[in-house]
Amino acid sequence: QVQLVESGGGLVQAGGSLRLSCAASGRTVSSYTVAWFRQALGKEREFVAANTWSGGTTSYADAVKGRFTISRDNAKNTVYLEMNSLKLEDTAVYYCAARAGSYSRSKYVYNYWGQGTQVTVSS
Repeated sequence: QVQLVESGGGLVQAGGSLRLSCAASGRTVSSYTVAWFRQALGKEREFVAANTWSGGTTSYADAVKGRFTISRDNAKNTVYLEMNSLKLEDTAVYYCAARAGSYSRSKYVYNYWGQGTQVTVSS
């Protein structure tokens, strides 16, 4: 079992930055693929970014490419999402997810989920 806890969300003005953290416990996630998803009010949960255990594969949704960076510190069992140049449309609840398998953009294949952290971007 893996427990995931997100933190770092909040209210930020458009153009600003936030760094989200996803702390894992129960098992080390160093061998897991970890991803970030987000869900805006009234919309489907969508893929944001993913990072394989080796760091060999890192992938971003087109909407965030060049603005967001996913990284991990395996020693701390923590995955980060650095978000820069935030836009109003980035407002959502952000979730981290993990799976003991290869990289995927599908939310259906991730076994473990955090509770989410709210990110609100204001004008």
